[in-house]
Amino acid sequence: MAATVKECLELQLLEVEMLFSMFPKKGEINLCDEDAVPGMQRYLRNSEGALPPQLGYSVAIDVGESKAKVELQVLLPHMYPHVAPQLFARSDALNRQQQLQLNTHLTSYISSLDLGELCVCAAVQWVKENSLPYLQNSKNTSEGASKEEVFKETFHRMWIYSHHIYRQELRKKIFDCAKKLNLTGFCLTGKPGVICVEGMRENCEEFWRVIRYPNWKHISCKHVESIETEGNIDSLRLFHTFEDLQFQAHGDYGLRNDYHMDLGQLLEFLKQHQSGHIFQIFFGVEGKLSDK
Repeated sequence: MAATVKECLELQLLEVEMLFSMFPKKGEINLCDEDAVPGMQRYLRNSEGALPPQLGYSVAIDVGESKAKVELQVLLPHMYPHVAPQLFARSDALNRQQQLQLNTHLTSYISSLDLGELCVCAAVQWVKENSLPYLQNSKNTSEGASKEEVFKETFHRMWIYSHHIYRQELRKKIFDCAKKLNLTGFCLTGKPGVICVEGMRENCEEFWRVIRYPNWKHISCKHVESIETEGNIDSLRLFHTFEDLQFQAHGDYGLRNDYHMDLGQLLEFLKQHQSGHIFQIFFGVEGKLSDK
């Protein structure tokens, strides 16, 4: 019998309770959204309403005798453990290439486990037991940056959708993070909100981690385009900068934040950047430009 969402959420709650018992100190486990667990509990009592936010949290793991910290970031789809979790390990003690290798091997390990079985605790143990070589080697590899040339780079383009983007402090966070990580693309504010970022895979993943943390509830990554290359990734970019899109809006301006962006202008912009297919991914319909 196929698992239900309720059964999956019950298992997720059991696992996070187990993790809290394993990591009882303050700061060892941080929930991305403090209302996520209560929201799941409310849904389990009455499942007639909307699904609760996905459960996301981070686990701070001590590695080796030096107690170097590796943070495992966790985001659980509603159907986890019957769908693989989103896991990302990071540490200030790791350089970019070491962090990429660590996460590649972590992903490979998780994919070897059986779907339907809880695996975050196993992932925590794997990180604890397998991160030390990366931490020890990070200084050596950083001294010889030319060694990174033997690795293929992965170019990423992430298409992110939000119910709305209005707040100035959130917009500042988005633009500052994109600039810091050398990402190009755009941010369309209003309702709906649309973000595209493109660049190195690990930089895109870091952007996604930063902007959705700690409690951006109405946001999802709808589509990812990924290309492995040994050359200059700049030749793969569709955007030359990170643009601030300002389209014509319509709605009742007398009500704060009650206006919708012109989706026809968004479609035209996407087609100008060889991305018209994204419109259907976002909105479920094939976009058509009106004849002028």
